[in-house]
This record gives sequence, C-alpha cells and structure tokens, in this order.
Amino acid sequence: MKFIDRTKIIIRSGKGGPGMVSFRREKFVPKGGPEGGNGGKGGNVIFVADKQMNTLLDFKYKRHFFAQDGANGGIKKMFGKNGENLIINVPCGTLVKNAETDEILADLTDAGEEFLALKGGKGGKGNWEFRSATNQTPRYAEPGLPGEELEVILELKLIADVGIVGFPNAGKSTLISTISAAKPKIADYPFTTLVPNLGIVKIDYAKNYTVADIPGLIEGAAEGKGLGIQFLRHVERTRVLLFLIEATSESPVDDYNTLRYELEKYNPEMLDKQQFVAISKIDIIDEETKNELAKLKFSESHISPLLISSVSHENIKTLKFKIWELLEKEN
Repeated sequence: MKFIDRTKIIIRSGKGGPGMVSFRREKFVPKGGPEGGNGGKGGNVIFVADKQMNTLLDFKYKRHFFAQDGANGGIKKMFGKNGENLIINVPCGTLVKNAETDEILADLTDAGEEFLALKGGKGGKGNWEFRSATNQTPRYAEPGLPGEELEVILELKLIADVGIVGFPNAGKSTLISTISAAKPKIADYPFTTLVPNLGIVKIDYAKNYTVADIPGLIEGAAEGKGLGIQFLRHVERTRVLLFLIEATSESPVDDYNTLRYELEKYNPEMLDKQQFVAISKIDIIDEETKNELAKLKFSESHISPLLISSVSHENIKTLKFKIWELLEKEN
C-alpha cells in the first residue's frame, strides 16, 4: 500500500434551508394567519483525529467533501431539519492547512481531538417570524444562507518518541525489526524504505516507546533530493534522534555532520532534541576497526557512539535501555 502523507481536498459546509411562506387553511376561516416555518441549518464540517488510521490514503481518490444542506421550512410553523454534520476522520498527527495561504488551521495530535473547519449556513426564517401588528399576513420568507467552501491541505506527521535517522542502507529497517515487532521491507539497495515504519519497543511492563524508521536521507535532502522533504517532516515530532552510521563508512563523523546539517537546514529546532549515535553492522568489521570507531566523538557534546549489530544482536539490549533513559530525561 502506498503511503500518502500529504493531500489536498475541497470541503464545503451545508447551506441553510429556505423559510416557508404558508398560511393557515381552516374551515370557516377564509384568511388564516401566517404559519411558514424556518429552514434548517446546514451541516458543519468537522475533522476528527482517529487512532485507527495511519495514512491519508482515503483521500487519494476522493477530493470533495460536502456536508448536508438544511431542509426547507414547513407548514404549521414546522422547522426544517438541520443538515447532518460531515465528520472527516484523519490520522493522529495530521495538520490541516489553508491551501491558499498555507496557514495552519489545526494540529490534530490526540485521538478524538476535533476541529470545526466550516460552519453550516443559517436557515432562513419563515413568514410566521415576520408577523406584526402592522403586517399580519407577510408574504415573504428568508432564503437560507450559503455554506462555506475551502480548499485545505492535509499533512501527516508521524508521532513517535524516537526517530532513527541515517543514510540509505545504514540498517534502519533491520534495526527496527530487531528491537520491535515491526516487519518492514528490507533489501540491499538504496531507498528500500519508501514509507516511515513505526515500531513499539518494550522495556518492561507498562514501559515502552515508539520508534519511527525514517527513510534514508542523502546530502541535499532539505532541498528535496532523494526522498527529500517528504519524510524530513516526520522527524519533527520525535523526542529523541538516533543517528545510525554504517561501520564501513569512510568517515562516520562526516556522515553524522551531513545528517545534522540536513536536519538543521530543514528546521534548526530539530537539533535541540536529545541525540544518540549508534554505529551499525559491526558484525562485518574486525576488532581493530571496532576499537577505532569506539574512540570517535560526535557533535559539540562529544557523544560517544554505541557499536551495535542487528544481525548478531550485539549491544541491542543496551541500545534499547539507553534510549529509554534519554526519554525519561525528557519527561
């Protein structure tokens, strides 16, 4: 299934029903008074965050979403039925933006969170509402007010505690399948991961956290190269960044600095997050190389890397607990 994380749709609230012009028709009462009822209110358009959804795929083929119109006013002062509200379910982590101005209208992060996007048009008054001492038989009624229409952009940002960041083939998918129950597609070619994968890492009873396997970044990603900005946005909501560097890299420190640079160009605030560095695939290097890698320092904070192997499971348990400790500091 293709991952859809950004789409554009048109929404419209219902228009109000017109009021009714009607007069009583009673035996022996040749000219009865006004009795036209009011029109019903048009339906609202409401977005609701749904934890059961994880993509915007439902909006790929349907682009127009219209709420129900209000019904006409009736005879005998009967009000027209209000139009039903249109409920649009979206995944948790969805931004609703004005397509014309790019203004963020809502950020729906929690399950059940609602956003009233458009209000339905007000129903028109029937002629019964216009009766008066000087006008006892009004022969007019109000039309219903039109609904509102808006083109919006829906943009999904995954909500995860930890974002695994690295170049293509750094071993992110293999790692997430090792530390969680996630089963991402894994192969030995660039950009295997075309969608972000989520996994739940269990530490102990009632102690767990979510990890997002962010598709591989390359130099120039912030300008849209490779998978580019499409997936950089998913790193924004994470609390901890796990930089994954290949043990066979010619310069692990340069790789780390390039990844940091791409994140900083996209959003400088991302570098304020807690960071951890792991060097992957140590099962394919010799002991001398391992010792050299262990001595490396990353960032101005002089972060020492943890050497891991998702194949032999070396230091995987240590990695899980170190990340948990970083998340505890964030609480």
